[in-house]
Amino acid sequence: MQTKPVLELSDLKIMAAAAEAEALKNNWPVTIAVVDDGGHLLWLQRLDGAAALSAHIAPAKANTAALGRRESKAYEDQINGGRSSFLSVPALSGMLEGGVPIMKDGHCLGAIGVSGVQSTEDAQIARAGIAALGLQ
Repeated sequence: MQTKPVLELSDLKIMAAAAEAEALKNNWPVTIAVVDDGGHLLWLQRLDGAAALSAHIAPAKANTAALGRRESKAYEDQINGGRSSFLSVPALSGMLEGGVPIMKDGHCLGAIGVSGVQSTEDAQIARAGIAALGLQ
């Protein structure tokens, strides 16, 4: 039987603080969501000024990244490339850039999803949160 690392509350706080700092540094009103490897919500933080809809989109992006173990942008790219059948993938609704998996030693620990600004900026915020744990 294998063992793998899991996210702890202290990890969530570190990632959320770093993601929030990145967003505030750039004056980006966003929602930040962190999910576990099964896509279950562990953390949701809606910054002042973030659109209400972003509180639904951020967890969906995180869920997609965790379940697919790849950035949610990969699905967006496939759909934009003409593979519209991906729109019917069950259980994935956040197929937009901004969901980034949290990987350690080949294991997916979960993902961060961000929504509220341009999708590349959402992903930048998510990566800043993951980098705070010393992960990429």
